Amino acid sequence: MKQSKFSYKLGQFLMFAGPAGILFCAVVVLPFIYGIYLTFTSWDGVANTKPFVGLSNYQQAFTDAAYWAALGRTVVYSVISVILVNIVAFLLAYAVTSGIKGQNFFRAGFFIPNLIGGIVLGYVWKFVFNRAFVAIGDAITGSKPDSLLGSPSGAMFALILVSVWQYAGYMMLIYVAGFMSVDQSLKEAAMIDGCNSSQAMWHVIVPLMRSSFVQCIFLSTTRCFMVYDLNLSLTKGEPFNQSVLAAMHVYNQAFVYKNYGTGQAEALILFIICAVIGVLQVYVGKKGEVAA
Repeated sequence: MKQSKFSYKLGQFLMFAGPAGILFCAVVVLPFIYGIYLTFTSWDGVANTKPFVGLSNYQQAFTDAAYWAALGRTVVYSVISVILVNIVAFLLAYAVTSGIKGQNFFRAGFFIPNLIGGIVLGYVWKFVFNRAFVAIGDAITGSKPDSLLGSPSGAMFALILVSVWQYAGYMMLIYVAGFMSVDQSLKEAAMIDGCNSSQAMWHVIVPLMRSSFVQCIFLSTTRCFMVYDLNLSLTKGEPFNQSVLAAMHVYNQAFVYKNYGTGQAEALILFIICAVIGVLQVYVGKKGEVAA
């Protein structure tokens, strides 16, 4: 009886989840395992043989100053972007759930940038920074200013600005769901007890939206750490490779310089760093959610 029941459940699982599970293994699990194998070889991407080199790729990764410089820029970019994305998204969500006229239209409008691919988005904003803003500055001051993308700090600022513009609309929808899940009677009760609107927001609504904050911070953190397409199309690492982020450096190492083993080792290190940060952030957030 138990065996037949188990067989029935197994058959139902394979029927509905089997195809998705096979595809997941084919495009995620197996390439990941193969990538780990490549970290122990000196394959150049062309040769039929893959000489085993042990841990030398990891030694090169840990001594690659350019990689750690790119990772440092990624940390700075991610910290600033995550903070700004969530602040802007929260304020937008509050605005479009406050009962303003046409709030559904504004929700759709703020979400649209997230539907544009990073490559297209980068080229559009590259035109804006290099042509539109320069032309506006020339019309106002009478002399053409330098493009924002022409300096390392300006290029990083541009990456952060475009990332906030792209991701804020998506995170806004999660915060909107969080606002709508909070019973308004709780806010009204707090205001009856003497709280003003800001106090009710901070002490009542925000703690009840903790799960939304956990999700948004996790998603924005992982997106920012792994960004590549926007980095490629907007700055391409220029000027002087001072805007190369970690994902672009890993790609260049593997596919441009043909050091697949070193590139895979650096990619695995980046993955572990992202996984540790993500797990810690979710753990701390969920722990606080239970306490709330």
